[in-house]
Amino acid sequence: MASFTRSDDLQGARFVDADLRGARFVRGDLSGVVMRGVDVSGADIDAPWLLDGEGSLLVNGVDVAPLVDAELDRRYPGRAQRRAADPDGLRAAWAALERTWAATVERAAAMPAGAVDVQVDGEWSFAQTLRHLVMATDVWLRRAVLEVEQPYHPLGQPNVEFEADGNDMSVFSTETPSFAEVLEARAGRVAMVRDFLAAVTPDDLAVTRRNPWAPEYPETTLSCLHTILEEEWEHHRYAVRDLDALGAAPA
Repeated sequence: MASFTRSDDLQGARFVDADLRGARFVRGDLSGVVMRGVDVSGADIDAPWLLDGEGSLLVNGVDVAPLVDAELDRRYPGRAQRRAADPDGLRAAWAALERTWAATVERAAAMPAGAVDVQVDGEWSFAQTLRHLVMATDVWLRRAVLEVEQPYHPLGQPNVEFEADGNDMSVFSTETPSFAEVLEARAGRVAMVRDFLAAVTPDDLAVTRRNPWAPEYPETTLSCLHTILEEEWEHHRYAVRDLDALGAAPA
């Protein structure tokens, strides 16, 4: 099967009568792609940045992005609070998120032994997802807001680009931790966000922070917290999707 990577320049390519059935696009940039007269039945699109800013996705002339956003809010009570802009709203948003994740962790723990370490279609396992959320807290709270010199927990799960961008991987453990160890690390970081929000003030939220990935684009404490909330809800969606798949698989 042909494989195209980031080194392949397909910008502006034209596919006419091309058979792309079963093709898989991972971390690709399809912004501005135009499809005409295509059969997309059964297509599965996951675009976490679609709902950022002024993003749009036209299907037969209808912008479905707002419809997707509203449906996700309906499916996941508390998600709509992720853009809260004041301390009380942020505390309520985090409390809702904690309740949601607690129920999902309980569901995962009740599945057959080893299920939390199973990767569905090459995606992160449930345990790896929790480890990545540890990393997200470390990046956006400990590094960006609290300015901790070495903010990373050794069990954190960096994204694929972290090493490729020249970052130091030696701070992370190379051993696969037990699920109990993952839960302990995760609980510590959840409590850290909760404690920070308990004392945060409106003035704190407005403080300018250094963007950990792109210093030329400054953030605020509020925007860093919004990023954490977005990461939490997006990865919860992935986790539930994969738990559903594992639950539906033959024993």
